[in-house]
Order: sequence, then C-alpha cells, then structure tokens
Amino acid sequence: MKGAAVQQNDPHITLITPSAPMTASTHGGRAKCLQRLVRLDLPVPKTVALSFDAVHRIAAGDMPNIPALLEPFGDAPLLCVRPSSEDPDWGGPGAVLNIGMNDAMYVDLCDQLGAEAAAAMYLRFVQAYAIHVARLDPDMFDDVALDGPEGLSEVLRAYEDETEEEFPQDPAVQLAEVLRSMARAWEGTTARLLRQAKGAPADAGLGLVVQEMALGMGQGECGSGVIQLVHSKTGEPQITGRYLSQSQGRDALSVGAGALFLERDPRGPSLQELAPDAFDDLIRHTGMMRQRLREEMQAEFTIENGRVHILDGVRVARTARAAVRIAISLAEDGIIPKEEALLRIEPRAMNELLHRQVDPDARRDRLARGIAASPGAASGRIVFSAAEAQASAARGEACVLVRRETSPEDIRGMHAAVAVLTERGGMTSHAAVIGRGMGLPCVVGASSLTFHTRRKTLETPDGREFRAGDVITIDGTNGEVLAGEAPMLEAAQDDAFQTLMGWADEYRDIGVRANADTPADATTARNFGAQGIGLCRTEHMFFEADRLTVMREMIFADDSQDRRAALDRLLPMQRADFAELFRIMQGQPVCIRLFDPPLHEFLPSDRAGHRELAEALDLPLSDVTRRVEALSEYNPMLGMRGVRLGITVPEIYEMQARAIFEATIEASRDGDPVVPEIMIPLVSAKREVELVKTRVDAVAVAVRNETGVKFAYRLGVMVETPRAALRAGEIATHCEFLSFGTNDLTQMTYGLSRDDAGRFMSAYVQQGVYPEDPFHMLDTEGVGELLSIGAARGREAHPNLTLSICGEHGGNPESIAFCREAGFSYVSCSPFRVPVARLAAAQLAVRDKLGYISG
Repeated sequence: MKGAAVQQNDPHITLITPSAPMTASTHGGRAKCLQRLVRLDLPVPKTVALSFDAVHRIAAGDMPNIPALLEPFGDAPLLCVRPSSEDPDWGGPGAVLNIGMNDAMYVDLCDQLGAEAAAAMYLRFVQAYAIHVARLDPDMFDDVALDGPEGLSEVLRAYEDETEEEFPQDPAVQLAEVLRSMARAWEGTTARLLRQAKGAPADAGLGLVVQEMALGMGQGECGSGVIQLVHSKTGEPQITGRYLSQSQGRDALSVGAGALFLERDPRGPSLQELAPDAFDDLIRHTGMMRQRLREEMQAEFTIENGRVHILDGVRVARTARAAVRIAISLAEDGIIPKEEALLRIEPRAMNELLHRQVDPDARRDRLARGIAASPGAASGRIVFSAAEAQASAARGEACVLVRRETSPEDIRGMHAAVAVLTERGGMTSHAAVIGRGMGLPCVVGASSLTFHTRRKTLETPDGREFRAGDVITIDGTNGEVLAGEAPMLEAAQDDAFQTLMGWADEYRDIGVRANADTPADATTARNFGAQGIGLCRTEHMFFEADRLTVMREMIFADDSQDRRAALDRLLPMQRADFAELFRIMQGQPVCIRLFDPPLHEFLPSDRAGHRELAEALDLPLSDVTRRVEALSEYNPMLGMRGVRLGITVPEIYEMQARAIFEATIEASRDGDPVVPEIMIPLVSAKREVELVKTRVDAVAVAVRNETGVKFAYRLGVMVETPRAALRAGEIATHCEFLSFGTNDLTQMTYGLSRDDAGRFMSAYVQQGVYPEDPFHMLDTEGVGELLSIGAARGREAHPNLTLSICGEHGGNPESIAFCREAGFSYVSCSPFRVPVARLAAAQLAVRDKLGYISG
C-alpha cells in the first residue's frame, strides 16, 4: 500500500460500516464489535479499522497512505487509536487519545471548551506520545507540578529538551508514529511472552482501530464512563459502572473522589440525577446490546454536552458464578437457546462454584507454586503431622497439614485440616486423590519450598521462614501457597447452578458416578447428582484408631484361624460402613473395591511406632521388627497387593464379601433393594478372577442359607494392568463389568511412578516429550488404545458387559469425550468433580446434536 491511495473497499484499512468486510479473525474482536454496534444504529463515532496484515506491515516499516486514512475524519481530525486483538483477554498496547492535538487545535479548543479543558487534552496526548512513541522516561514529567496552560507549557518544554526537537504538529505524522509504535510493541519479545502466558499463539495478530474522539470535556454536561447491567462477581442484575465529569477514556475507573454512581445511590451523586436523559439513553443502548449481541456487554461511553456516544463494547468480565447466572438468564429470557447456555460454561470453571476461592482482586504474597492438585482455597495454621492437625481441629483452629508426602496413615489428619501442602507428588499422588475426593484444597509438588519437618519449619526461595502455627493460604485452584490469610469468595451453588445442572442432565448420554469411601463422601456425591458410587476404596475404612489395631493383629496372626478371629472383630464395622453407604445412595449402584494396598501400609515405619505396636500387641520388639521387615517390598505398588493379597490371604476378601452381603440385606430391609457391585483390584490373569469369584460365590450362598434372604450382586474387575486390558476377552466371561482404573493403568503403561513423576513432568511437557501430564489428562493414544482394546475384546466376549473408568481421569472433559466415543456406560470421579463431569458430558452431547465433532 506504500504510496498508493487507500480504496474505500480496501479489506485491510476500511471505514467501519454495516457492510464493511471484516471479521474478528482478520481485524480483531474490538473492530468486529464496533461494526455490530454500528449495525444497531448506536451512536458510535466514525472509526477506521486496520487488519492484522496491515498492522504487521506497519511493524515492518511498510506504512499505508496516512492522508488517505485520515480523509474520513475531515480537515482537523482529533482521534484515538485502540488495539483490536482477536481475543480481548490477550491484551495489547494501551490506547492513545487526542491524536491531532497541536498548537492550532489547542487555540481552537480554548475558544470552544475553555483553556483548562483544552490544555488537559493536549497535555495528556503529549505525555502519552512521549512515553509510548518517543520512548522517553516517564519520570521526566515528575517535576511538572502544574496543570492547565502552565503545565502544558512545562511538558512541551520538557519534551523538546529531551528529544532536541519540537513536538510534532502534523496530525498525519502523529498518527503514523502512533501506529508504528503500537504495531512494533505488539511484535516485541516482551509482548509476545505476555500474551503466550495468557494462552495466545505466538503469531497472534493485532488489529488497530482509529476512532474519532468524542470529547468528554467542554461546555454543558461532558464526561466519560463505563456501564454494564449485571454484577461481575454474582451475575445478578445490577447497573454497575462509574461516570466522571470532564474526563476521557476510562478515567472514571481509575480515580476515587469525583467519580459518580450511575443510578441513584444513597452513597453519593449519580449520573441519573445529573443527566437523566443521557442515563436513560445508556440503559436503552446497553439493553439493546444485550438483546441483539446475545451477551452481557460493558459499554464504554462519552457524554458530550448531554449527548451519549458509545465508544466500545466488551464482554462483561465475570467470575464462574456470574458466568452461570448470565448464561441461564439469557436462555430464560429467550435470547439464546438452552443448548448454547450449556456450551458457554467452561466445565473446569465449575470448580469455582463448588469451593471457596481466593478473591481475584486480593493482593497475593506468593511463597511458592506447586501442582494445583485439588481446587479451592483455605487459610490455616501450619501443622506438620496428622496428630497435630487433629489437636488443632479439637481446639477449633483451622490448620494446613504440611507433609513431604501423605500416606494412608494421614487420612485422619487430612479430615481435620482445611488444606494440604506437600513437597512431593503429582496429580494422582495420595494427597491429590484423597484431597479431591474430600473437596480439600491441596497443592502438591511444592519443591521450591524447603521442608524441615524435624525443625517444623518451611523455608521459602526468598529466605523467609514459616514455623508451625504460622498462617498460610493454600490455593488449590492455581497451585499457589500464599503468606497469611487471604480474602475469600464463598462457594455458590445457587439456583442458577441447580438450573444449569438440570439442563445438563437433560442432554448428557453417559452416566456419572462418584468415587466415595465414607458416608460424608457419599452424601456429597448424592448432593452433586451422582448416579451411584463407581469406586469405594475399602482400605480407607481400616485406618480409624479402633480398627487399625485389629488390622495389625490380623497381619501378625500366624495362621488362618487367628486371622479369621481378628477379622471377625472387623466384620461388624465393615458391615455398618457398607449399610450406611447403601442407605445414603437409596438404591443407586454402589461399586465396592475389595482390599487393595500392601499390608505394610498398616504398619509403623519408625522405631517409636514399632515400640508402640509391640506394647499394643503384647509382643517382643524384635518380633515386631522382624515382621515389619518381612512384609517390606522393594516395589510395593507392584508387589503383594490387590487380588494377589486376596488369593494368598483369602480371609480378608471373605470377610469383606460377608460384610457386603449382610449389609445388603440390612439396607434392603429399610429401603430400595440394593444390588452391590464387588470389584476385584489389580487383576492380570483370568485364573485370579476364577479363584476370587469362587470364594465370593461361596460366601453369598452361606449368607443366603443363614438368613433365608435372597439377594443379587454383580462381580467385576478393575482393569489397571496392561495385561488385563489385553486379555479382557477371557476375563470378561467371568464378570459383569470392567472398570478401568486409569491412575494405575497410566502408571504401568508409562513405567512412571505417579507419586514421583511430578519432579520432572513439567520439564517433559515444556520440551514436548508429552503433550500433557498423562496423570492429569488421559493419554488417549497409548493408554487410550489399551482402553479401546479392552472394551472391544470384553464386549465381544460379553455383549452386555458394563464398561466404565474410575480413575481420576473420570472427571476430565477430554476423557469423557473418549469414553463416549468408546461406548462406555459411565465415568466415575471424585464427588466434587461430579458437576464438572455432568456438564462436560452434556456439552459433548449438545455438540453432537448441533453437528460439531465430539472431543
């Protein structure tokens, strides 16, 4: 375009009219929105849009014909330039106002607006030009204490002294330099890194809009402000915004004293009282934007001598809570269909509604960043052991449990704490999985902190030391550890949330269950609309103090008869546990995984613990030490656990099966018939299933004979070894369901420890070894192929076989898409992820209905 006249139909530099050729992907979101406002006949000042391509050429030094660009604005233009990126969240260089101000324009505006207003406009432009175009130090204006004409003279003199040339007077030169500066700023390294951090592609384009200034200064009522019709944090209808007389741009938002409320307010003066006609126009214009643009919009406006001008419209910023209410309101008002309302909510953002969050406007004193393992936020005093956490809870003091890594022994401490912080671990570590199940904020893998557990201190990278009793905040949504007690926003499962969930259930076509181990988990799952329990990990029931001792007696028993005697004491406890779960779920399916962990997890690991155990069991310390050493394994996660333990120590599974069946009879007596699902863990061979099934069936026969009560149950397998997936055809002939445990299946497929992978996983993802952490997002290629093979072979052998996943991937939207495609019956996830899964499943079904490609 260099040296050539700009044509009216130029696709790269064009006057914004209702029919001008432009899209958000070529000219940016601001330009496209302004065109929509023009189409609504709203009072938008004359605007010219420059495309991404034009701005890129400007950055390279290929300038357009500036006089031709200025032609629509007349002989004495007064303009502003604003950025127009494809996504407003990607940002861009700051707007520059009052381009065209020069000595001659200043004289004219002195007559028109008065000397003070004219000087303020000129001074504003000179300062912006000096900083953003001439790249002068902003500090050079610190010594200018004056405003008005005297201040203007000082600023012009300072500019000339610093640049050794007069301030440019030609509007064409001014505009050209502003365009060049903004274009080059966008393509600079700093800007590129900033927008990449916001999720923008490195080569994202920038458009620019050149707009005629609507003066917010002068005679009559003049000023500027912003207005929206909903509250950004709640989404409730509320006229929100500010207005400032004798101002430009977004000044009303950056000043305290002097800014007016929009509608009448007992706290101070308002625009509605000052200029009622202008206020009515603003309400009408913003309401039209909501109706016709099908969105809650914030309008930037200027009032010039009582007349309203709409300078810009942007989507109202909103929290997840507000986003839900806005989408529901638009649908209920008939502006958008229900399907679109469902699609407008990001499933992962639902976490903000289900948990307390750190106020996004609050100041953050960040101590460290780790892995955001369980969403939500909480503040409390630091404790370094489960016992200290329980003591703190007994005193009514909120505490944060700090551990190098948690183990099953820490369960009681986790229940007592308001949040958990660990040095080690990843998305499927013990702390992460249990934290998500409990709805407990959790940050794991905070390796930049130095954990001195014996001294009971935490040391931050900047040298600060935090002791037991000091208050910190855990932000499990963002993975941050903050100093002190941060301001919070409460969870909000209000009527809009309930409506959204109801709509989601109308559309989704895959079941959603919850992983729940306790009555509290089951109640949470029920409240969140789970369609049953897809995984109950029974081992968590054995760590209560009264049960742990009995469990240890069983482990130390020398023969089957002694083991049965100990397990007989656990039987009524297990029976009561299961009966309570069945009652809470009210006839919905409950899938109970038989005992899984290695026995050493129930034994103490230190000398003091050995002494306590020896005293409790009335055994010599040497006997206890030898037994603990005998049970230790080099790699216990691949050792004698799961079905291997059930076959070598069959009394455990027999006791659990009896507890399940007796609880089934008891719960069915009071309510809906219960059909429990019994799941065998860590299977890798058909013969394992045959052996366990024989014993479980025998227990069922015995219970039926003893009670005279008939009951049904379903037996299934947890597929968490690659061999079980590959041999699913022969395994499926002996069971009624396969539930894929994707945590262990991912671990075994990759040969990765899910507790230790967090140490290097971020480096692997950054360098492209893995596209995502496979413990966070299901690997649909490798692990997914095993799932597909297992599903296909299982269904071929058993056409009515129920298929599901019960690993933590079950609440992941991408994983749900894979499961739908593979024909799975349901997914199961932590209780607090159930709403996320329900919404994600509904969105997939809606996209299929509307013709989108699933996943």
